Amino acid sequence: MKKNPIALCLLILAVFPAWGQQASFNVSSSVDWIKGELYSEVSFDLAQAGVRLPTGRFLAEEILQDAYPELLRPNLLSLRLDSNTTVANLAERGELPLALLDSICLEAEKVPPSLSPDLKRMTGRYTMLMDRISALFVRHRQAIEPPKPLIRAPTADYTGIIIIADSELPVHGRRGQALLEPCIFPKIWDTDMNLVFERNMLEVDGPTGNRMVRYIARESIFRSSPSGLEGELAVLLGPNPLRIIAREVFGVNPTDPVIDREDALKILSSENNRSLLREGRVALVLNDTKLKF
Repeated sequence: MKKNPIALCLLILAVFPAWGQQASFNVSSSVDWIKGELYSEVSFDLAQAGVRLPTGRFLAEEILQDAYPELLRPNLLSLRLDSNTTVANLAERGELPLALLDSICLEAEKVPPSLSPDLKRMTGRYTMLMDRISALFVRHRQAIEPPKPLIRAPTADYTGIIIIADSELPVHGRRGQALLEPCIFPKIWDTDMNLVFERNMLEVDGPTGNRMVRYIARESIFRSSPSGLEGELAVLLGPNPLRIIAREVFGVNPTDPVIDREDALKILSSENNRSLLREGRVALVLNDTKLKF
């Protein structure tokens, strides 16, 4: 039977007049950069919210349904877009309406709320897709052409690009070393500090959606197949990917790999290989500690 939203609101106000203030919500989140998913979990104390089971089960679910979009917003705001920008930075500058973030939260895949074993808390679980989040920030209509070198180098035609950066690397322009960190829009530089790849070079709604790169673990590129790849990764990167070892990391936060100029020329000297950048057929191998947290 279809619910009457006005009657529901009146019921909540009449029976539990201040549940919004009473309920104490716990929110946790994690990111799986391999799958490209942001997971969130929201729970609240039923007694504190004035909910009694079993009759209050429906009301508890409604409380969670009303509360979760705003509660998930901080998880989105904390996401790093690039080396020096988070989603929160754009919101603070007025470049991103919070209503757009709330729409992403409302689109989250939801698991039906569950009760704790002691029946004292209700918990909802939500999954937001990085593809949908990144689409908010891919604003160009036509991709910028990756740079063509004045003097081209001999190169084969590859089917994908893999940059291996899963160990600590020197930080360009600074002392010390760091592990490459994931973000939504990493840049790729060469050792002469020429920009090889950035978000505006990505085709809008291309074959890989609006994600610039895929983050993967080292074990993913050493499978028992001719290309060393399997499954979706084999489809993305094809049978003959170019494998590159990163030489440095770069950025205010170390999100950008730096590759040898010779390797950059292998990509940029061929129209086929430049198209791999436009299509987002690029994978970055990160340390396991950076892939899920």
